[in-house]
Amino acid sequence: MRLLKLIPDDTKIAFMRHRKWSFPLSAAMIIISIALFAVNGLNLGIDFRGGTLIQIKTIEGPADIGEIRNVLSGLDLGDVQVQEFGSPEDVLIRIQQQDGGEAAQQAVVEQVRGILSGTVTFERVEVVGPAVSGELTQTGILAVVASLGAVLIYIWLRFEWEFAVGAVIATLHDVILTIGMFAVLQLEFNLASIAAVLTIVGYSLNDTVVVYDRVREKLRKYKRLPIVELLDLAINKTLSRTALTSITTLLALAGLYIFGGEVISSFTFAMIWGVVIGTYSSIFLAAPLLIFLKLRSTDAAKGTEEVESSSAA
Repeated sequence: MRLLKLIPDDTKIAFMRHRKWSFPLSAAMIIISIALFAVNGLNLGIDFRGGTLIQIKTIEGPADIGEIRNVLSGLDLGDVQVQEFGSPEDVLIRIQQQDGGEAAQQAVVEQVRGILSGTVTFERVEVVGPAVSGELTQTGILAVVASLGAVLIYIWLRFEWEFAVGAVIATLHDVILTIGMFAVLQLEFNLASIAAVLTIVGYSLNDTVVVYDRVREKLRKYKRLPIVELLDLAINKTLSRTALTSITTLLALAGLYIFGGEVISSFTFAMIWGVVIGTYSSIFLAAPLLIFLKLRSTDAAKGTEEVESSSAA
């Protein structure tokens, strides 16, 4: 068991001292993420833009990307993107949304099949019409907003309002930085990316709740301990668990990213980013936010009321 203990149980790291740089750093990253999102936007996948996605595999040797692009350009389909997808034989073709609804999209697939048949095998075909893509965009945004609302309600019911506000700010911080990462790297943003964002929300919330639960426990036990020292104590008590969870999760995600192939690469990379950011925000953002939300004064008043009521009884 000692071999698996990465961090001792009795650490005494002054985490709250670092809020002097963690708050400005987080604020700067949020501003940069929003600015890059406004300037660059997201590299929306077929799920949200609509159109046709076709994955093919050449039968004889590596694919000639230039030749495939030239052949497809003669079909007059508008914007056509052709790129290598994993191995040299695998090619991913993206074709812009066509006028004429679902029937026009299906016609594009038949045209591509007709012109490339005999030289390639068709591994995957996805067709998304304009109505479906618009609906997916709305439901994707709704899913993220609803998850943040659920976080607020859950923490508010389980803890006090200060914890709820801190948890929502930390979770929103993680979501914005994840969206900013997609905008910076221009990774394809599709339904799998929405799933990654929602998973990051759950992971970040779980980390934050573990820290907050220990904070609440210490508040009840050490009623006169200064809030800064109390928060440092609570985080140090959960540090070993947080580090072990984060590292094991990152190891699993690294394996998926390296060996999982191109199809899930953007999802796993977003998850790796989310685990790192979620761990950071739980320690250096969610916890010190309680200081600025004046948690100690509220809790001290409650503690005084409990003592007075027990004395009167």
